[in-house]
Amino acid sequence: MADDCGCSADDELIEKSPGYRRALWIVVALNVGYGIVELFGGYLSNSQALKADALDFLGDGSITFVAILAIGWSLAWRARAAAIQGLFLSAMAIWILYETVFRILDQSAVEPFAMGIFAFGALIVNIIAILPLLPYRDGDANVRAVWLFSRNDAIGNVAVLIAAGLVALTGAPWPDLVVALIIAGIFLHSAWNIFIHARRDLHRATGG
Repeated sequence: MADDCGCSADDELIEKSPGYRRALWIVVALNVGYGIVELFGGYLSNSQALKADALDFLGDGSITFVAILAIGWSLAWRARAAAIQGLFLSAMAIWILYETVFRILDQSAVEPFAMGIFAFGALIVNIIAILPLLPYRDGDANVRAVWLFSRNDAIGNVAVLIAAGLVALTGAPWPDLVVALIIAGIFLHSAWNIFIHARRDLHRATGG
């Protein structure tokens, strides 16, 4: 059942829950903090996949901060905020694709040990960040966007770890580049998912 602003009762319970707001602040702190660390690791190891994963962390933290600001907004404005999150995610995907194509032409060596260490640290941090969000996976487009960003981080962490192992085994940079492209694809898929849910919520709020 929806109220005058177009919000369902379940959506309002999630948005107004102190636990949800606390979970979002945990996500912001962990993702922005480790995103900076992992970006340094990406340049240190010359890993494009690690840089892409770091960008995912930073994007996750920034977008989650937007979600905190959107708490209490009408459903229509939360849907618009989610659409902006989708655009941001798409922009990150395009940047990763551009950088990866440049690296394909460059073919410089990747340091797999440093890559693996930073990727493993990222996985631990992301698991800690995801746990508080587990009760809040479902909701409006804005809530779902936060969950998708956090889920993408975990998928990206595992993929970077696998790439680090393959780089160590083969001595070639291609696993790092393939994983960077996969992360970009995940970004685009999630952005599309966010757009669909944002459009649904906007129609529901406006009666369209």
